[in-house]
Amino acid sequence: MESFGVRLRRAMDERGPLCVGIDPHSALLEKWGLPDSPDGLARFCEVTVEAFADRVAVVKPQSAFFERFGSRGLAILESTIRQFKNFGCLVLLDVKRGDIGSTVRAYADAYLEPSSSLYVDAVTASPYLGVSSLAPMFEKAAEHGAGVFVLALTSNPEGASVQRAVAADGRTVAQTVIDEISQLNGGLKPLGSFGVVIGATVGKTGLDMEKLGGPILVPGLGAQGGSANDLREIFPENVSAVLPSYSREVLGSGPDTERLRTAVDRVLAECRGVLASAGG
Repeated sequence: MESFGVRLRRAMDERGPLCVGIDPHSALLEKWGLPDSPDGLARFCEVTVEAFADRVAVVKPQSAFFERFGSRGLAILESTIRQFKNFGCLVLLDVKRGDIGSTVRAYADAYLEPSSSLYVDAVTASPYLGVSSLAPMFEKAAEHGAGVFVLALTSNPEGASVQRAVAADGRTVAQTVIDEISQLNGGLKPLGSFGVVIGATVGKTGLDMEKLGGPILVPGLGAQGGSANDLREIFPENVSAVLPSYSREVLGSGPDTERLRTAVDRVLAECRGVLASAGG
């Protein structure tokens, strides 16, 4: 199987550098005129598949918004993953899992093992028990051509107290995460399968990402305060690896399918323009 990095690079080249978050929280379901129930969730997902599956590189379902409906919600998540994949769209499951030993290995089996009904192209992971504690995820991903995006510097204000903290060697926690992920990618071309998550509202980071070698997921764009223009400031030397992620800015245009597609086309055009100019 091709590596996730190879598949992601091709998808971004063919469909454009864009990830759309699939975040069916209760307020959004209500805005769409849908009940806050498994039936409403299922209809929401049907519309997003119709609107996005054949036109965006990556979708990012937030697992928690499915898990809150129990087994029916997970069944809908499984179905939604399959449908997006059938259209050639990569699925990045936003689960932010992190643990040690047999537990993190079980998470890897759940999301990165092809025999699992929740098998996806990539997951998000939390490194705050130590990046090396995620080794079973990295190993499973490498074995089956999947990817892992590890939190490095997030947009939420609470994150700074941990992520910008300075360790004994003088590096921030965020820089340590980036450096360890860089080693996993090891110069793989055109893009490594292990990435980091850096929020769109963090401003100039002071981080050295030159050797990262993998993708950079950038949430927090649009309704959450970040703009496409911020990408130029945050990633002046890594633009080809940037995967901008929009959620509410796009989903707020639903439930009309054409309006959702128009929103996707608009934010994608903005990102392409900014990243192309930064790259030049």
